[in-house]
Amino acid sequence: MTINLHIDRLILDGLPMPHSQRPLLQAAVEAELTRLLTTDGLSPGLSAGGAIPHLPASSLQLPHDNSPAQLGRQIAQSVYGGIGQ
Repeated sequence: MTINLHIDRLILDGLPMPHSQRPLLQAAVEAELTRLLTTDGLSPGLSAGGAIPHLPASSLQLPHDNSPAQLGRQIAQSVYGGIGQ
């Protein structure tokens, strides 16, 4: 099964992330979403295809060290909660 996921915009309101760390955050989100989708798949309602125009995510706990990798994993897990099994 091939899964194509396009996130047009990811809004992180109030996140103190330096511009230089945004590529690290993006890479972490992509890697964790890939892992989750590969391991656990999509929800049955999306497995035949579809679009979700808006996906609210759960609240996140900011890492104490402001790690983009850890925050990216949390973001991906929150997004996956809305599209995964």
